[in-house]
Amino acid sequence: MTLFVFLAVISAAAMHAIWNALVKVHLDRFLSITLMTLGMGAAAVVVLPFVEVPKAEVWPFILASVFFHMGYRTFLIGAYKAGDFAQTYPLARGTAPLLSALGGIVLLGEVPAPLAIFGIVLLSAGTLVMSFRGGAHLERLNLRAVSFALGTSIFIASYTLSDGSGARLAATAQSYAAWLFVCDAAWALVLCVAFRGPQSLPMLARDWKAGLFTGVLSGAAYWIVMWAMTKAPIASVASLRETSILFAMLISVLALGEKMTAWRAAAALGIVAGVVALRLG
Repeated sequence: MTLFVFLAVISAAAMHAIWNALVKVHLDRFLSITLMTLGMGAAAVVVLPFVEVPKAEVWPFILASVFFHMGYRTFLIGAYKAGDFAQTYPLARGTAPLLSALGGIVLLGEVPAPLAIFGIVLLSAGTLVMSFRGGAHLERLNLRAVSFALGTSIFIASYTLSDGSGARLAATAQSYAAWLFVCDAAWALVLCVAFRGPQSLPMLARDWKAGLFTGVLSGAAYWIVMWAMTKAPIASVASLRETSILFAMLISVLALGEKMTAWRAAAALGIVAGVVALRLG
């Protein structure tokens, strides 16, 4: 992984943490995530005239990714309902890089260097420590929350592998990302009307500015990740992306006044050590 790609993914991780901190609108979790997805799609529509239409062999990856993103959002909402955000989110994100690495080895024959594998394990361990000991106590994380969080991580790994492969096959990562975001937004709108009815549309419209802003930020962050996966091993990029957990912790401590406990500090050191190993690997 070159220094430029490394820094680009770190920037994407910071953007990911920021939009997660900002996506606080007067909506429930389902409508809030739908609004953000629609914001990504709206921003991508502007880009469509300037990118190529994906070739036939790319569309299966886009459609698979739309399905995986739908599963990701569904399980993430379930995890938030069942458990504490401070634990379920890092648990879902922390196990995903390990699954992505295994998937990359088995499905793509892409074996990271030994030092990179060590970095992936360190980074994942740091996020898991942040999950179990960074907020509430471990015993409060119930089995239902764990199940939803692990299900979320499976979908994260699935769309990571699908999008990494699709972006490599497409003419450009920009083309793949733009069409993916538009298709994902269209399907999210269909599901929203199907599950919440047409009366949900005025509710979304009232917060369109928040949706557009967080959608642009989220879309830009994930576009960088997809581009990076065309330049570096998917497992390494997926793992480095999870430094968003570290940025989220910094935001919570510096901006929200939360305590920096010994466990959180230890988790942060594990994440940083993993990042260093990934860079050297």
